[in-house]
Amino acid sequence: MKELKGACIIGQSGGPTAVINASAYGVIRTALDSPCITKVYGAAHGIRGVLDDTLYDMGAEAASELALLMHTPSSALGSCRYKLKDSDVDDTDYKRILEIFKKYDVRYFFYNGGNDSMDTCNKISKYMQKVGYECRIMGVPKTIDNDLYGTDHCPGFASAAKYVATSCMELYHDARVYDKNMICVVEIMGRHAGWLAGSASVATYMGQGPDLIYLPEVDFEMDKFIADVRRIYDESGECFVAVSEGIHDKTGTLIAEYGVENAPVDAFGHKQLGGLASTLVNILKGHLGNIKMRGIELSLLQRCAAHCASETDVQEAFLAGKSAVEYAVSGITDKMIGFQRTTDENGDYKCEIKLMELTEVANTEKKVPREWINEAGNGLNQKYIEYVLPLLQGAPKLVYENGLPRFAHLRKVQAK
Repeated sequence: MKELKGACIIGQSGGPTAVINASAYGVIRTALDSPCITKVYGAAHGIRGVLDDTLYDMGAEAASELALLMHTPSSALGSCRYKLKDSDVDDTDYKRILEIFKKYDVRYFFYNGGNDSMDTCNKISKYMQKVGYECRIMGVPKTIDNDLYGTDHCPGFASAAKYVATSCMELYHDARVYDKNMICVVEIMGRHAGWLAGSASVATYMGQGPDLIYLPEVDFEMDKFIADVRRIYDESGECFVAVSEGIHDKTGTLIAEYGVENAPVDAFGHKQLGGLASTLVNILKGHLGNIKMRGIELSLLQRCAAHCASETDVQEAFLAGKSAVEYAVSGITDKMIGFQRTTDENGDYKCEIKLMELTEVANTEKKVPREWINEAGNGLNQKYIEYVLPLLQGAPKLVYENGLPRFAHLRKVQAK
């Protein structure tokens, strides 16, 4: 494969995570050190930055500041939820992207995101092939939902899972501090797949977590839920419930939509969820009477808690970005970086890189296997625990200043 010289662009898209910047740093650092990559640009707010010609010169950043991206949460370059139309229907955006690529001599494009981001990456890759513009395009996975097809797990999931498990353990103690008993319902992110809500089972595995856990993989039955809560409360005087935001009844109606009309949607048609915990608490009050109850929504905290990250997740996120550049430079294109779970000579967990076809990954969701959920559909079993525990290992190696984490402050020098 001949050497391809030119600039590269790295963009971040979709919901941020505690380690998405570790992947960006993996791309940026490796690209800056690559002799065939002439310039490294960061796209402001994902593909919007390309379309708007708002690119940052990453070579203008101090190396020490870039290194802080390893443990800086959220998307340092800015994110977006912008859906490209099919180029056969409307190629306006694609012509603009090609124009910008030619302007900056971009021959490498790295897009860091989840399902919808891989759809964007795939569409751009196929268009560049169609028009004959040589540009190596690689997807770098990211999602706390852990629902990307084909990869064992996704960067971002483990840190969010660790935060959820830790928070549930802490809530378990707080909910029992008073002499008056309480029912607690915690809402956890996860629209169609329950990987993240399932991580609450790690707290239960540790002996200090939810009694009941409900995922979107199993149809939610309100009468059965009320009966489950009543039974546990009558037995112990307490009940701790964890629910995925995307749980739905047998008709497909989201429980979060009960009593809510015309829920807003994003550019990809996804309904903006929230308020499920409060909805369930209000329903329980109507059936169980005067019992102290609390609904808690972890909301954005579960995806930005870099202080509670998994160091395993941080290092794997960096590896994903680094590998994307290395493969692209070697001649690979039109792929997404994936993870393959293996073991070392001692039988311990080990993660290896594998390449995924963008066409296969785009818009395909991976669900929690039904056999990892208990028969009653209100908890996880040992198979899930064995899957997730190795991913949670290691504490973040943060830099502190005045007793607080020192996160990256990029200059964001705009390219001209």
